[in-house]
Amino acid sequence: MATPLLNLDDFDLPRFIAIEGPIGVGKTTLAKKLAESFRYPTMLEPSTENPFLDRFYREGGRHALPTQLFFLLHRSQQFTELSTAGLFSPVVVSDFLMQKDRMFAEITLDPNELALYEKIQENLDIKPPCPDLVIYLQAPERVLMERIRSRGVAPEQHINSDYLHTLVEAYARFFHFYDEAPLLIVNAAEVDLAGNDDHYRELIERIVNMHGPRQYFNPHPTLI
Repeated sequence: MATPLLNLDDFDLPRFIAIEGPIGVGKTTLAKKLAESFRYPTMLEPSTENPFLDRFYREGGRHALPTQLFFLLHRSQQFTELSTAGLFSPVVVSDFLMQKDRMFAEITLDPNELALYEKIQENLDIKPPCPDLVIYLQAPERVLMERIRSRGVAPEQHINSDYLHTLVEAYARFFHFYDEAPLLIVNAAEVDLAGNDDHYRELIERIVNMHGPRQYFNPHPTLI
């Protein structure tokens, strides 16, 4: 029997939690689970709503700019709504970090497209609040590909290993230098946060006891 979760009312919880990591690593699943445990609303990436994403996965390059711009404009709307509602210190769990958008733009757009993207981003003047905690789910390309294949989302089946490799490397570089918010790096290859209650409980304990700018979470294997 799994150990019950902590009484979260006893802790000073982070109000804005952003979860990041490459496709297939479990961002949205964890965001929804944390939101349920913390009784927070979610702010999710509109992957299924992006009409260009399927074509980008299938054909690549020429669909990269509209794919990126759709996400950019959607994020602008999300953060504008937060600001309009007066939520300058929002209580929310998000499955994306706004600051990583430029990383995607740099690895998918050619120089002219990147310049146009940056100009549009500058004119939008998006000012997202800084998260109180960023959770970076980290896993190697092999694990991500296995998860993408097993969950069977049709557009994702066109993702190739070269793109995944580039993405994993880009995330590693991005978070190596990231220092804008406290960062919890999770070994998502060795943890089952969706199906293993003990792993999830250990993660909650690490979140509520998080101190300092950077920590790592790599739970011990559960004995059977």
